[in-house]
Amino acid sequence: MRWFKIVQKTEFNSFTELRKAFPSADKVDQWIIFNIGGNKYRLIVSIHFNRVKVYIRHVLTHSEYDKGDWKNDTRN
Repeated sequence: MRWFKIVQKTEFNSFTELRKAFPSADKVDQWIIFNIGGNKYRLIVSIHFNRVKVYIRHVLTHSEYDKGDWKNDTRN
């Protein structure tokens, strides 16, 4: 819920601005990865900064994330 509230109330214009609010956010190819739920889960999103849109692609446990199957997702 904390992640959602911050993203809902803040307009990020770039990944650099996003990292100010979420220092542990990582960029992997076109995806942005967040640790959520007390670092129990990985949230994988696509953010279109120019359109101010966030698309949630996956919510995974760390073990699901580590398998890497999410990387085969071809949606942009």
